[in-house]
Amino acid sequence: MAEIRNPNQQGGQDSKTVLIFTGIFLVMFLGLQFFKQQHKPAPAAEKPAAAATSQSDTPASSEPPAAAVPGASSGVASSVQAAAESTTVVENELYRITFSNRGAQVTSWILKKYKDDDGKPLDLVNHSAAAKFGYPLSLYTYDAALRGQLASALYKPSVTGSLTAPGTLSFEYAANGVTVEKSFTFDSSYVIRAQVTATRNGSPLAAMLAWPSGFGDQQTLPQYAGGMIDTAQGDKVEQVAYKKVVGGATQQGTFAWAGVSDLYFTSIFLPEPGQESQFVTLHNTINIPKNPKHPEPNQTESASVLGAGLGSPTGTYSTRLFVGPKALGVLGSIPTDGGPNLEKVVSFGWWGVISKPLFLMLRFFHQHLIPNWGWAILLLTLILNVAMLPTRFQMMKSSLKMQRIQPQMDQIKQKYAKFKATDPRKQEMQREIMDLQKKEGVNMFGGCLPMLIQWPLLLGFYRMLGNVIELRQAHWLWLPDLSAPDPYHILPIFFIISMFAVQWLTPSPGVDPAQQRMMAFTMPAVFGFMTWNIGSGLALYWAGSNVLGIVQQMAMNKTKMGREVREIAARRAAKKAGKVINARR
Repeated sequence: MAEIRNPNQQGGQDSKTVLIFTGIFLVMFLGLQFFKQQHKPAPAAEKPAAAATSQSDTPASSEPPAAAVPGASSGVASSVQAAAESTTVVENELYRITFSNRGAQVTSWILKKYKDDDGKPLDLVNHSAAAKFGYPLSLYTYDAALRGQLASALYKPSVTGSLTAPGTLSFEYAANGVTVEKSFTFDSSYVIRAQVTATRNGSPLAAMLAWPSGFGDQQTLPQYAGGMIDTAQGDKVEQVAYKKVVGGATQQGTFAWAGVSDLYFTSIFLPEPGQESQFVTLHNTINIPKNPKHPEPNQTESASVLGAGLGSPTGTYSTRLFVGPKALGVLGSIPTDGGPNLEKVVSFGWWGVISKPLFLMLRFFHQHLIPNWGWAILLLTLILNVAMLPTRFQMMKSSLKMQRIQPQMDQIKQKYAKFKATDPRKQEMQREIMDLQKKEGVNMFGGCLPMLIQWPLLLGFYRMLGNVIELRQAHWLWLPDLSAPDPYHILPIFFIISMFAVQWLTPSPGVDPAQQRMMAFTMPAVFGFMTWNIGSGLALYWAGSNVLGIVQQMAMNKTKMGREVREIAARRAAKKAGKVINARR
């Protein structure tokens, strides 16, 4: 908002206050950028992966001992394998999943309602990473050789060809003393139900159903850097960013849900209530082109690939699995059997108390008033600016009161000018100034409090617009994607010009003219640089706020209070200029 960037300063101290607040804001903003993981990730330690079955670093410890199952046979199972490789395509209105009986795993997971950057249906399988670290719904074991055996084995499927949901697809495999049964049930939602039973030499085998290799929408380094691990145990929800994820680390306990996400999509396991589960986190690295549109063999960078797996030490377990968009409406419709709502997978961070209500308002406008996200953002911008209008008046009123008593304050300061800053009599000066302000009803923080109200709103808006999938590939006029920077930089340029206009129109009595000119040029340049590479949805909000700020400031300047503020500013500027001329003479 315009007033965030140039409140009516009050005296020389207020100009310093504004600079301090601006510095604090810049630190907070850049901090958010850092925590948004737009820096190049440090390569995680990783063992060389020569085969497609290497999914994660193998921990130093051996596989946890499996719990005994009463009545389990200790004999070697007879061989059960398919004669040839085959595929089964499962489809409903939301997805089209292609299973291969080699590994009984997924080779393609198309989301029909979403597109990739080339406008094709989005495949959530990250094929380049999956070829190295494993495909979705493969089985993860701590024994790399066994993991390779399970991923390359030809399972016997119950259905080949095509299967329309609702329905069930099962796979069986038995060889070399290892038996595995995997069963998947599909309905009309994004949720599938999986059941797994695994044994080795008749004893339970802890083989975890895995989503090991990130997501298919991850093409650039910032997209990989959006990866995180999400878990919920009891009422505790934890989100671990990619830098802190340890490959092969295992948690054991009762999970409400657990899985892996990127910025816009997620794969979340929802075990049976009360089921004791093992949850493993996977962290690998892969070299990706610096320019995915025009890849060059020598122009690559290292990206972190996250994955996760869930199973049971008993070797037999059942879980639901949600694979789909991180849309609040979709996530909120998934029952969690008393656990935390899946909406918490959307990472609003500390600003969730502000960001989520803002998004709900934005979504309401889009659904019921304006079926375009860009216009909905501008409508919300208008409403927020109108709601914040009283703070603009409060800032001007506080500024006017301060300027009215400024001559008296100058006299008090002149009275004590001969004393050093460490002299105790300087405290008497401060008391006299505070008594004068109290007498005249001036609050020295009156111009700062409105900013403290508006900045959290701005940061919450920033966090919201950067994390909601609804803005992904959302069009507005010339902008093809409101979640991405303006490809033509029209919005940042307009933002700089409009912010300069706001600075020029806003009176700043008591501020040195040279300093005022410096701020009029410096602040638009700094904030314009910010908008150059942020999502155009946020840049649209800022630019819209500036336009409204210009209109509001022009109207306020014509009021009696506005005219008086400008007259005081003009008198003080003329007086200061006269002193400078006399000094030069």
